[in-house]
Amino acid sequence: MKKILLVLAVSLMAFGQLTAGGKLDLKEITSGAFRGESMAALQPLDDGESYAQISGDGKQVVRYSFRTGKQLGVLFDAATARGPKVGRVEGYIMSPNGKRMLIQTDSKGIYRRSFTATYYIYTIANNTLEPLSDGGPQQTPLWSPDGEQIAFVRDNNIFLVKLLYGNAESQVTKDGERNKVLNGVPDWVCEEEFSHNRAMVFTADSKQIVWVRYDESEVLERYLPLTPLDWKAGAQKASPAWGRMEGTYSYKYPKPGEKNATVSLMSYDIKSHQTRAMQLPLDKDGYIPRIMTTSDPTRIAVFTLNRHQDCLRIYMANPLTTVCQQVVEDKIDKYVKEEVFQDVLITDQHLVLTSERSGFNSIYVYSLNGTLQRTVKQQVVTAVYGLDEPTGDLYFAALSADAMNQKVYVSHRNGKTDCLTPKDGWNTAVFSRDFKSWLGTWSDLQAPPVVTLYGAGAKAVKTMIDNKALADKYASYDMGKKELFKFTTSEGIQLNGWIVRPVGFDASKKYPVVMYQYGGPGNQQVKNAWGVGMNGQGAIHEQLMAQQGYVVVCVDGRGTGGRGAAFEKAVYLRLGDLESKDQVETALWLAKQSYVDKDRIAIWGWSYGGFNTLMSMSEGRDVFCCGIAIAPPTNWRYYDSVYTERYMRTPQENASGYDDVCPIARAPKLHGKLLLCHGLADDNVHYQNTADYVTALVDADKDFRQLVYTNRNHSIYGGNTRNHLFRQCLNFLNDNLK
Repeated sequence: MKKILLVLAVSLMAFGQLTAGGKLDLKEITSGAFRGESMAALQPLDDGESYAQISGDGKQVVRYSFRTGKQLGVLFDAATARGPKVGRVEGYIMSPNGKRMLIQTDSKGIYRRSFTATYYIYTIANNTLEPLSDGGPQQTPLWSPDGEQIAFVRDNNIFLVKLLYGNAESQVTKDGERNKVLNGVPDWVCEEEFSHNRAMVFTADSKQIVWVRYDESEVLERYLPLTPLDWKAGAQKASPAWGRMEGTYSYKYPKPGEKNATVSLMSYDIKSHQTRAMQLPLDKDGYIPRIMTTSDPTRIAVFTLNRHQDCLRIYMANPLTTVCQQVVEDKIDKYVKEEVFQDVLITDQHLVLTSERSGFNSIYVYSLNGTLQRTVKQQVVTAVYGLDEPTGDLYFAALSADAMNQKVYVSHRNGKTDCLTPKDGWNTAVFSRDFKSWLGTWSDLQAPPVVTLYGAGAKAVKTMIDNKALADKYASYDMGKKELFKFTTSEGIQLNGWIVRPVGFDASKKYPVVMYQYGGPGNQQVKNAWGVGMNGQGAIHEQLMAQQGYVVVCVDGRGTGGRGAAFEKAVYLRLGDLESKDQVETALWLAKQSYVDKDRIAIWGWSYGGFNTLMSMSEGRDVFCCGIAIAPPTNWRYYDSVYTERYMRTPQENASGYDDVCPIARAPKLHGKLLLCHGLADDNVHYQNTADYVTALVDADKDFRQLVYTNRNHSIYGGNTRNHLFRQCLNFLNDNLK
């Protein structure tokens, strides 16, 4: 569920024109001017000396030097390329041999990470474009390692295009069918909760395709309502997954304790056209979160999880013999974090894996045979950037002891670790393929992102983006002071937070407070970074509230990330219990501050933050004047199996955790005025959550307000939707706090 918040970052639009007098306007917050510059669609190239990036107008793919940051040339130009005309480059995939690239356009979203698009094969040498396929849009095209073949998925089946045979197209699988069988792409729940959209690879010699087959024929089907008026108006373009038919949209969505898709591992011999079922030791209800190519054509790395998600096994699968040999087993207390699969790295000789087996996320380096060769510990590791095989240098990011700063490190083969970014703040990096140069992005609570090109020894070579114009624009408004802070609850738990005070703040006055939070397992809202707050962008939404006279506070309670397994996993089996206690404790601590009006404290949040809002308002201590819950889960029986069972196990095993610790059960204890908001076409947190909670509120004779957005998904955006939603939220706060 922590990923649900990421929807906001994808769907938010930045801000428009400046308002006279330095006052923010809500339409500015939903339309454009505080986006800032970034290094979007950046891809290091195999030469080790350059990287590619889409131009700002979307017409070119440009090559830059990793040594100097200067432009080296244009790899693709839509205006001059011969062949079909491409209006805008929406993505690109370089071939491994560097001779060609796939150009992506006309993309149409399916779910959070999945989409179809029209792809063109572009040959750099002769400046020629040609369609990848004439059979319709494609999903997740994949180059073979030799750069002479491309596999892709259409309508749940795998297809293969051979460039050496005049782009001849053949069909690898034929059993794919919507809502029944998927080949090479994950089903809804695995896409959402294991954060990937492709489940197929080539072997290193380009002779075999290996993929995961998902049989979801026995998974229960769910239906989402659509409105014909919205369909005819074309507004479905904002949420293309829901613009397919009038009336309802159906898809497979397993809930806790229900039957999941049955997964199996398959291989296809390109020369003989033989399909084989791999002998993968897997529980009947287990998962395959990832498969990855290794440098050995007889080895595909296959990652499996049991349904409880506390035992990760890695197998080396031979596509020809179908034999799968286990090389690593990692049994973790309570659950394996989903981020493990995002940070897995396989080099020519090594497998790099993160694990919380020590209590804090660390890095473990194995040989491809599964022999542990090295362990790297640095507080909490948050990203693995790469392993330089010749030198043994391992590059990664990790948090400071207080969890509020992130820095980039290099661990040497001799065990010494150096910090490459000593300045406090939030640091990330993209390294060249030879690790001799890198692009570092830094920001902190006060300053927008700065992108710097570094050379050997972390020597700054050039500032690529300084966002000075954004910083100046931000400073031209009446912005309140932002600060990080810590406090200790009555239970002795130290919590991290940030606060935004209004301009002209006077500690002798009493201010109303709005608490923003998320609170889901592993999520972290309190950072020394620019992108904090409901809308990010320097906490711009919180600054708008501060201009309305509110003090705005965000605190990460127990269950959130960055502070180790004990702090995060304290909420196991009883999601919402400790999280809501810590938000209530925050309100009680604030009430003791001289500048806070204890009778005017509000709380709000989206998704898990909406759930936490409802749990906190019904925790039992009457501390909140009002609250806003947007798209909230209200009983974990209604959410998906993979996410929920990771933290709660199944309802059959943990009935009290599901039924006694949830907003629906706590409805009679609700205190304060409440605004509920939900998208009717929410494929993630179904509207059922709000509908059944409304029934519980009515039965408990509780007053509330409700907003339902038709044809809108979990992000509740498209057209004027986001502006309308936030205006209702602000009006609600003003009605109840002023």
